[in-house]
Amino acid sequence: MIFSCSGGFRIIRKEGPDDSGRTVTETPQRGLLVAPGVFNAVTARLVQRAGFHAAYLSGAGLANAMTAFPDIGLVTLTELAQQTTHITAAIDIPVIVDADTGFGGPQNVIRAVQELERAGAAAIQIEDQKDPKRCGHLAGKRLVPVERMVEKIATAVKARKDPDLVIVARTDARSVEGLKAAIDRSRRYRDAGADIIFPEALESAAEFTRFRERVSGPLMANMTEFGKSPYLSVRDFERMKYRIVIFPMTIFRVMMKSAQSALADLKRTGTQRSLLKRMQTRQELYDLLDYDYYEGLEAGESGFRTRIRGR
Repeated sequence: MIFSCSGGFRIIRKEGPDDSGRTVTETPQRGLLVAPGVFNAVTARLVQRAGFHAAYLSGAGLANAMTAFPDIGLVTLTELAQQTTHITAAIDIPVIVDADTGFGGPQNVIRAVQELERAGAAAIQIEDQKDPKRCGHLAGKRLVPVERMVEKIATAVKARKDPDLVIVARTDARSVEGLKAAIDRSRRYRDAGADIIFPEALESAAEFTRFRERVSGPLMANMTEFGKSPYLSVRDFERMKYRIVIFPMTIFRVMMKSAQSALADLKRTGTQRSLLKRMQTRQELYDLLDYDYYEGLEAGESGFRTRIRGR
């Protein structure tokens, strides 16, 4: 599946086998796209197997999981591109990649777009914070001048080789300069060529609605936990005519809490027996990893067929 922004934002499912092995034809899919956050290839495959049509490579999730660093821009472009390559090789659904501030000025943005496009990103997100950046739902953020961000967006648009590579412009202005400034900035980013606008950390359903009324074109919303935004549902955003909703840290937080609890039980009891019912089984993991496919290759089976790359 790919994003396409030419002639209007849409999702296209390419011809090929679906989960049941049937052939599906290239079909435009419109409406709201829900993209759970991932931080490595195996969580991306879980997202695809769950039936979602896109994944969001979370900058926070990647920094936290890969390095145990906070989300303050310490992951390098090389590390992000490598993880993007692993994820896009493992799944067939499009991946939206959080590229933070673009790793510097316009020159850095050119390199970031080239590397991430080569790694298979379907969409690249760039935000208007100053470095060092902060989590979008924390205090203390600082913004680059609007002209600087406009230059970055225009540069990103020119740098892409594939016209269907989507450029997402995120603004953190709501928490720094207010809602009106966020709207004004977003209009400038749209004029600079951004395909999707992402207003970060809006603080009420009314603000999401007002933003939709004041900013044209596709919008993306963030439903992170424990932040400034209220917990709105996918149906709420469908009614407001948003086009993408991301849940960037949901599965990360659930996995971490489960692991924390399991370790406490193991430490207390000295055995994993009570944890078995909470585990993914060996066979479930092997199914997710297409283990039988590799076994078949080693055995030299002719005509061996299985689901590949999580399909």
